[in-house]
Amino acid sequence: MVGHKGIAGLSHRTVAAEADVPLGSTTYHFATLDELLVAALRQTNEGFAKVVAAHPALADPRADLPAELARVLGEWLAGDRTGVELEYELYLAALRRPALRPVAAEWAEGVADLLSCRTDPVTARALVALLDGICLQVLLTGAPYDEEYARDVLGRVLGR
Repeated sequence: MVGHKGIAGLSHRTVAAEADVPLGSTTYHFATLDELLVAALRQTNEGFAKVVAAHPALADPRADLPAELARVLGEWLAGDRTGVELEYELYLAALRRPALRPVAAEWAEGVADLLSCRTDPVTARALVALLDGICLQVLLTGAPYDEEYARDVLGRVLGR
């Protein structure tokens, strides 16, 4: 639902209609709209984390980490853009909905944990912040993803 109509279009009623179930079914499982949004964010959080986890080269100490991260980010952005936009819309909704903040933080922590096998935890968090920033710039400006730029700035964070 959020992918089609945005967060503003999300309600128990619209979800029930989309799922073709009685309204009581959605309100039974999700007492509040925030609970529904938390479930949606948890589901979308899996997107990038799965992409990162599916690339074993990221954990390989012989692999060029900046190049691998830039490639993975490019693959993610080249995929279903609606899913990427949805993930960020829900992620940014945490600014106004405190119930979403822990789930948004889980995403960043999960990716940083995956990257910590290649670098220290502080640098891993910096890489996540940079990946986030690049994604937001691409999504908000409509500019094409520049893998060479991403590889360069990721390398700078890693001191390469």
